[in-house]
Amino acid sequence: MQTTASIAIVRPEQPRPGGIIPGGVSRRGRRSLNADAYATYTDPIVGRAAFVVADGIGDNLLAARAARTAASVAARMGARGGAVAGVFAAQQELLRQFPEQQADCVLVVAVLPAAGRPDGPCDIAWVGDTRAYRWNGRVLHQITTDHTVAEFMRAKGIAPSGRMDHLVTTSARTVRPAAIGRACTGSSRGRLLLSTDGVHKRLDMVEIKAVLAADGSAGSVAEALVDSALQAGSTDNTTALVVDCR
Repeated sequence: MQTTASIAIVRPEQPRPGGIIPGGVSRRGRRSLNADAYATYTDPIVGRAAFVVADGIGDNLLAARAARTAASVAARMGARGGAVAGVFAAQQELLRQFPEQQADCVLVVAVLPAAGRPDGPCDIAWVGDTRAYRWNGRVLHQITTDHTVAEFMRAKGIAPSGRMDHLVTTSARTVRPAAIGRACTGSSRGRLLLSTDGVHKRLDMVEIKAVLAADGSAGSVAEALVDSALQAGSTDNTTALVVDCR
């Protein structure tokens, strides 16, 4: 099966093996271009499905190309080798294709189990401040923890200034193996959300939960999240990839 990578469009929803239905939306905020990207891939051999959201660091063409490249590679390699393998593969491809330091991004990779294990765990890896959430029908859980200066300071009991929430401590191009964020959910059932900071830094947990809990397809929910963030004043690029796991 082919990898699908996207910027600034709504992808038609296609059911995947195991009742997995994704829907993604990415829109440009007040930037000169959209440096966000997302990608999905189902490996025909192992049967796992991978979903990736990437956010280019900077408002330039190199950042946009880095995000799109990293998302596509991480989805393909993540489905076969796991979420961390997807991050590693994205890093190697960025270093191979782009000598420029500006070609960098942050990303989150989620890998769902093969169709024969519909309630198996979801494997997640990330760098930077892209996020993964899971709505299980009752509770919204933020799976990832931002790799930012602000989050580091909070962990030390120090109150950060607002701007420090936008300073990432890891990126796809520079991260070392031990610094990659890793998590695993107990179950894959429910609704998974991968997002860039243009969405989740404008919407709080209550607002995100209300949208994810609403009836509607994965694509319509992703669109509602992006629209809500823009209406709330987001000036950044906004991307949401929603995956329904039935």
